[in-house]
Amino acid sequence: MKTRKIPMRKDIVTGEMVAKKDLVRVVKNKEGEVFLDPTGKKNGRGAYISLDREVAKEAQAKHVFEKAFSQVIDPKFYEELYEYVDHQQARKELFENEQD
Repeated sequence: MKTRKIPMRKDIVTGEMVAKKDLVRVVKNKEGEVFLDPTGKKNGRGAYISLDREVAKEAQAKHVFEKAFSQVIDPKFYEELYEYVDHQQARKELFENEQD
């Protein structure tokens, strides 16, 4: 029986290797726009961040994406990131509790 490998990526904030399904991709495209890419398929340079509220807060506090993409990032991006991560983490918690 074959075992399936779980795709792993490095969280840009913590430096830990995390299952890709527990991350969201952030992309910088050729036009210099930085945005969330939940599909993981958009063109551009990508970086991954865990679907964890505390990690999202830390990313903003440490200006992680400014450093990664060498440009100023609009604070609204971090608000959108936090809202997305918060929503995904809440969904995960809800569905985990339903399976108990």
